[in-house]
Amino acid sequence: MERELTELKKRLATVSDLQRASAVLNWDQQTYMPPRGATARAEQLATLDKLAHELFTADGIGALLNDLQDDAAKLWYDSDEASLIRVTARDYEKAKRVPPALIEEISRTSSLALEVWTKARADSDFKAFQPYLEKILDLEIQLANCLGYEERIYDALLDQYEPEMTTAQVQAIFDDLKKELVPFVRAIAQRVDRVDGDCLHREYDEQKQWDFGIEVIRRLGFDFEGGRQDKSVHPFTTGFGLGDTRITTRVNRNYLPSMLFGTVHECGHALYDMGYRPELDRTPIEGGASSGAHESQSRLWENVVGRSRSFWKHWFPRLREVFPTSLADQDAESFYRAVNKVQPSLIRVEADEVTYSLHIMLRFEIENGLVERKLSVADVPAAWNAKMKEYLGIVPPNDALGCLQDIHWSNGYIGYFATYSLGSMFAVQLWDRAVRDVPTLPAQIEHGEFGDLLNWLRANVHTHGRKFTLDELSRRVTGEPLQPQSYIRYLKQKYGEIYGV
Repeated sequence: MERELTELKKRLATVSDLQRASAVLNWDQQTYMPPRGATARAEQLATLDKLAHELFTADGIGALLNDLQDDAAKLWYDSDEASLIRVTARDYEKAKRVPPALIEEISRTSSLALEVWTKARADSDFKAFQPYLEKILDLEIQLANCLGYEERIYDALLDQYEPEMTTAQVQAIFDDLKKELVPFVRAIAQRVDRVDGDCLHREYDEQKQWDFGIEVIRRLGFDFEGGRQDKSVHPFTTGFGLGDTRITTRVNRNYLPSMLFGTVHECGHALYDMGYRPELDRTPIEGGASSGAHESQSRLWENVVGRSRSFWKHWFPRLREVFPTSLADQDAESFYRAVNKVQPSLIRVEADEVTYSLHIMLRFEIENGLVERKLSVADVPAAWNAKMKEYLGIVPPNDALGCLQDIHWSNGYIGYFATYSLGSMFAVQLWDRAVRDVPTLPAQIEHGEFGDLLNWLRANVHTHGRKFTLDELSRRVTGEPLQPQSYIRYLKQKYGEIYGV
């Protein structure tokens, strides 16, 4: 077994290196690459992604996995060896169904689409992006048919981001959330004047915002010897192996939360990527368990911690030192309430916790309609606006603030959005478990101490890398399956207290 396992790891390391090289080029495209470099970059990415796919799906890896199956069955399920073989075999079986030429074309098209989306968003011109989205949709449907599914075509795409979860399972969770959230949002709307969020829309120097964000995430545990932050049109996190994790953010001079919570959100992703064990590096079990697991980390730090009363009791005095004029009439309590103001909004990444999942449901339903050919790409803006009206009671004045706001479709990430809500739910389950294990966590946060929380996450979540599915991880860490009840209870307790409902 040892010889075969060593050879398998050697081959997988080569695949990992190619994938990381692709990630470097993608990061550069979204941060520093000049626009005219898009065509050449698309070809470079297509070549690397095709090569990585061909090497991973080679018969040699399949033969090694086959030789290791009997030995793997005798190993402890949680062991590195058993997990590597199990997860790699699952990935291999799926990837083997997909022609390299399709991977190449998806990579090329999404790289070109990114540049078109960036300009279309700036110009609020959906028609400019429409042909690229139509091609991406066609390619993703081809991909889904190659991967295979039992019930709904969306299952195949969702499985790429949330392994072993189905569309029906997500729909059932969303139905439970919707049943609780819609009347809760309406009840809060009757008391909207209890919270004043005007202070968030004043003028805040962009460099000072940036510096404050750096100060915060450094304290949270972001290692600037092993990572960096840059600006991009849409915040994201990527990594090129242990010791090199990149995050990006964006800064709005007249809306403080855009940078502040975007930076903390991406920091949460980065802390996960910085936390898996070195033994897992350059293998398919490095990184996060799933997209939902990854989002649990970003949503936990951004919301459960970053929008907590304890957090702002510590950080508000420092923030007011940085912006003495803009925050002269605020204190820690009024600012805490401001950053938790519940109000239907146009932009998903700036939405409050209560209405956030309604943004996700909208995207989930539109994506299902697209891949099932029940909705045409040309009709996306109208469908988007209709669902915004139905769920949030507001209609975007233009497509830049509507269906063009997210980067995901230009990247070909159809099937991803649901994981934001799954991550929000899991974040609360993790927090509840962490506080049971370390009851002093809220008090520590109030004193600006975040090490024990990070260490708990490292020991219970980060260390496992990608060994387990989200549900497996939830059962191991929290003792229960992934469920929405804790999240609903958290929202009602927190916002019920703020709004008196």
